[in-house]
Amino acid sequence: VFGNPEEGVDVRVEDSFGISFTVEATQMIPYGHKIALSAIPEGTDIIKYGEVIGRATADIGRGGHVHVQNVASLRGRGDIAMEKARGCGYDL
Repeated sequence: VFGNPEEGVDVRVEDSFGISFTVEATQMIPYGHKIALSAIPEGTDIIKYGEVIGRATADIGRGGHVHVQNVASLRGRGDIAMEKARGCGYDL
């Protein structure tokens, strides 16, 4: 979605059940990037297509641009893998 916040750009979203709603973009959202459908508090997992793809590093308001400036990738993070393994009772 390309847009200008002053122009009140809206994004229509429809879920797999056919329920739709509108989200107003609060900033430029480049084509192919993600938009927050609701407020996302810092520390919240970011889910895309049912998979966790990262964690919010800052609060993201509804309609905000969700990208590298406010999301840390969890891929290849050995520290997180170790944390999860410890939580499962593995002796590390």
